[in-house]
Amino acid sequence: MAAQTGLSAPVLGRTGVSAFPQVALSAEAAPFTPTRPGGWQLDSLSDTEEQFSRCAAKLRALRADSVQLREELNLLFDQLLSENYNKNFAPDIHISPEDVCALLKHARSLVPLSHEHLVIKLCQLMHHLLNQLKVIMDELTLDVLVTYTMSALKMCSTWTHSDVLLALSTIVYGNGHQCHQHLNDLLGEDGALLLYSSPSQPNIELRRIALTCMANICLRIPGQPPLDDQYKSVCFGVFLKTLQSPKPPDTDELFYCMVIQAALKGFQCCLSGGKWKFGGVEELGSVLATLKRLMFQGTPGVSIEWPAVLYPAPLPQYEGLSAPKPAESPKRKSRGKGKKMSTEEIRGDDGEEDDRMAAPVLQKVGGRVGGRGEAESLSKSYTPSLYPSWKKNSSDSEFSDPEGNAQSKLRLSHGRVRQGALHSLLAVVKSVEKRALYGYWSSFIPDSPTGGPPPLTLLTIILKDPSPKVRACALQVLSAMLDGSRQFLAVAEDTASPRTSYTPFSFSLATAVRELHRALSLALLAETSPQTLTQVIKCLAYLVANAPYHRLRPGLLSPLWKQIRPYVRHRDVNVRVSVLTLYGALVTTQAPLPEVQLLLRQPEGSSSSSAGLFTPQEPTLSWRHRDGVSSPARTPESARVWLLQLCVSLVTQPREDQSDSEGTGTGGGAALEPSPVRLEALQVLSHLVHGYFSLAQACLCEIGHVSARCLGETDPSIQLHGAKLLEELGTGIIQQYRAESNVPESSRVPMSQVVQFWSDVLSGPLNAALQNEQHPTLQTSACDTLSSILPQAFAQLPDKTQLMCITVLLGLTYSDNYLVKTAAVRALGIYILFPCLREDVMFVADTANTILAALDDRSPNVRAKAAWSLGNLTDTLIVNMESVGVDFQEELSDMLLLKMLQAATRASADKDRVKCNAVRALGNLLHFLRQSQLSRSAFQRPLEDAVRALVKTVQSEATMKVRWNACYALGNAFRNPALPLDSAPWSCDAFSALCHVVTSCKNFKVRIKSAAALAVPSRRGCYGDTKRFSCVWHSLATALENSEDTNDFLEYRYSASLRHTLSEALLHLLSVSQPLDMPALGVSLASEDGKGIKDHLIKYLRAEGGGGEGADGEKEAEGDSFNPQQQISGLQQTLIRLKGLKVEGERLGEEEEQGKEVVVSFLEDLLKICKEP
Repeated sequence: MAAQTGLSAPVLGRTGVSAFPQVALSAEAAPFTPTRPGGWQLDSLSDTEEQFSRCAAKLRALRADSVQLREELNLLFDQLLSENYNKNFAPDIHISPEDVCALLKHARSLVPLSHEHLVIKLCQLMHHLLNQLKVIMDELTLDVLVTYTMSALKMCSTWTHSDVLLALSTIVYGNGHQCHQHLNDLLGEDGALLLYSSPSQPNIELRRIALTCMANICLRIPGQPPLDDQYKSVCFGVFLKTLQSPKPPDTDELFYCMVIQAALKGFQCCLSGGKWKFGGVEELGSVLATLKRLMFQGTPGVSIEWPAVLYPAPLPQYEGLSAPKPAESPKRKSRGKGKKMSTEEIRGDDGEEDDRMAAPVLQKVGGRVGGRGEAESLSKSYTPSLYPSWKKNSSDSEFSDPEGNAQSKLRLSHGRVRQGALHSLLAVVKSVEKRALYGYWSSFIPDSPTGGPPPLTLLTIILKDPSPKVRACALQVLSAMLDGSRQFLAVAEDTASPRTSYTPFSFSLATAVRELHRALSLALLAETSPQTLTQVIKCLAYLVANAPYHRLRPGLLSPLWKQIRPYVRHRDVNVRVSVLTLYGALVTTQAPLPEVQLLLRQPEGSSSSSAGLFTPQEPTLSWRHRDGVSSPARTPESARVWLLQLCVSLVTQPREDQSDSEGTGTGGGAALEPSPVRLEALQVLSHLVHGYFSLAQACLCEIGHVSARCLGETDPSIQLHGAKLLEELGTGIIQQYRAESNVPESSRVPMSQVVQFWSDVLSGPLNAALQNEQHPTLQTSACDTLSSILPQAFAQLPDKTQLMCITVLLGLTYSDNYLVKTAAVRALGIYILFPCLREDVMFVADTANTILAALDDRSPNVRAKAAWSLGNLTDTLIVNMESVGVDFQEELSDMLLLKMLQAATRASADKDRVKCNAVRALGNLLHFLRQSQLSRSAFQRPLEDAVRALVKTVQSEATMKVRWNACYALGNAFRNPALPLDSAPWSCDAFSALCHVVTSCKNFKVRIKSAAALAVPSRRGCYGDTKRFSCVWHSLATALENSEDTNDFLEYRYSASLRHTLSEALLHLLSVSQPLDMPALGVSLASEDGKGIKDHLIKYLRAEGGGGEGADGEKEAEGDSFNPQQQISGLQQTLIRLKGLKVEGERLGEEEEQGKEVVVSFLEDLLKICKEP
């Protein structure tokens, strides 16, 4: 592969005389183009290929014993080196990699290592051809060239080594995994590259190229295996040691920066695309400390003692200042004074120009936007010490021309070091586990503005670094740190000021969030580079998406909302897209958020006039204004949401002007916004509808028309987002009409409007999207849209419309695309729950057959959704059985039920995501079957297989959701009075499995479901003989005794619900117990365990145990809400029944009588205690 390394090499003309100026053979250098004095190109493209072919032919004709071999080789090498093969310059060059490899292998055989001048030229030719032609070498060529260059390093003079190493770095670029037989010689103990890259290496250029070579070995090309961890760790150690080593004495700062850049590049290659494998906390802290120091390399005014290691801690680490310069004191003065300063005082050394100012031609411009007058005007509104130093300029030149040129180069080089350090830090952030990195946040993100010297953090770079590229890199690192940090930041809280003697961590984290808002708002205000401005806004979007604003004092989002508003009209399309992304984050985070609700209700003009914001980009923001009023304000109704109207206009309205970054127009007609802007606007609309439907519902029809328009366009991405917007609208309506919804009926979308809305949608372009086989993703989204129709509205649609929806979905389940099939099966699983469809036996049968076919699909996604739909269908069977009765059961085909039972049994052996719903379906089917069906021989074996599948799942090591679903399914099956629980051979296994789980499972929710299942049988006979009944009792009693034994705090929160269910199950067993059960019950209640049972039952009957609610609010106990009076009444009836117990008209035996007395006495004491006040 081609190596992106750079080194100057002599370029000779075809006569052997230097014909062209010296150029850098680097991917970063400008393409080399030979020209005549007149400026026109010397050779055509065909001449370049012909020249290569001619030279290659001459080279192949040469023999090692030729008399004039050296002269001819010298001339051929010069001719080959003089050509420009750069594909960026001439993309149509067709020189095959095989020809290049053959040429280099043959040339290598002709150049002995004793002819060092030819060795140098051959190495330059290797670099030149491989680098410019991007040649992918075969393993034989790679082995030959690596062997040759390594031999040259051992045998040739030191003055040749830089060219040899450069060639080697080009050869191994991305081929580290293929150089395994040479890696020990290169990177093993006393390896060549370790020798040249050592900090003790006196030749700084050799050291730089050796580091580049190591970086190229570590580089991983996508699709290829990575370098072995052993050698990667060796390289990582060398790079880190280089970064930590001080600059050697008498070494030019510019060359030293180049060495650091090479080490940083290698550092990134070691970390790219993988997990952190280079040590623990100490090593990570050392790496972070090193990178933090290099983040400020060459930053004016920074002169501090850097720590060697950063340690994870919740409190900020502050660097100790060493002899601060007097010039720094004006910049550190307290904020808020607005005091005027001289240009030199404001600027100090931080006001140097950005990277672009390094070019001499740009030095005459006089700096960036604004001068002293701007700095003074800004200081009146904003604190001078906080205003980014790179915004302040001086019109006076501090250096003479030669001196200034050298300073510019050094400044540029320092900027590249800082940029490389930030790229490396970004690689660390992506490779290290998030949780391990949180302890270091205080080293890179301040928790509050400090009164003394501010800590050096990422925000310092974002606000003060003179290079926009470096600022953008710092923003990328900050974005990566914020991405996925929601769980960590969820601890932050400052709704009340801390009143303790120490600052809680939650408050420190909250102040860090506020500091991020403050600093990024300043950066947003000051940034003029469109690329960096885009990164600022994206970083704000990551912050907004992860910060817990519901736990913070209101007021953070309002200034940001107003500040970013003008940027919607920015000339740069990427800025506009990022602003919409930020608005999407604002309406998504913890929606609905009261502060955001207020902002959405504000009319457009209310905030823009009172915000008082100044943005340097304001002259570029006016291109969307029309007649002095921005386009969204055409509908000045206060009821309309400004953001919604803005997004609608961005999607549908043409723009009059065209920004510079969007190219030329298409000829005359008004063009719509660029596709990225329209897509992002549709995303914001979807988020807005999802989180703030009560505000968006006033524009329901308008949003529906936007969706229909998008579905009618030709761009599949626009169509897809239009369909997703329709789905969000349908979901919002469904949420309003749910039984548990707290939205008053007067505030809901009227049913007539909902019906009209879906009538318009289903008669529009949605049909075409459903049948668009060229775009399966669009079909998938259209199926999801069909499934979001309100059931009550579906019932009021015309019959032909209902039939169309059902027919289309049934047809799409046979699609060849698994995504479409999955969505269609899911939609049918939703339709089967519709009240207007679930009693239609034909529809139920058609849906069942379709689902059964999908359960045998090759795609696990299709099978998982088919199992879910089958679970819904069997839920419908139970509902119909209870509401319609036997008539529905008789109309449904016995053969279809048998197929469903067998299919669900097979699915229960599938993957967990299929299994969890398959067992749910089995429980429903076993509950649904009638006596006439169970008595048929065709059902006997499938029935046994189904129960044993449930038992096996309960006892398996599957996920807990699968296991508690299986326990629930067994309990569901026990509700069927036709099941022969007393005589079936599988009955004992079912009870044994539940008894084992209720006492031993680590997951309390599984225990709860198993206990509830054991309490389902309503007759004593269902529990079998006395031995089995006694086993069930002892299992429940043991589980109750151990209901608080857990090492997992997350499980402990379910302990109250578990005790509630276990107590209810024990009382149920007492209520159905018979005389033969009395001895075992008496022994249990008279023992020490009986005292514990009594204590728990007292708490249960007094409702002191927390009721039947789980920690997450779901109802764990079966039946209606818990009523202690009903339970006590039931207990009294149980006591009366037990007192009158006899054995078939005879008196009880002595053992049974003694047991009965213990049980009766136990219950009487229980009632007496419960009745006490």
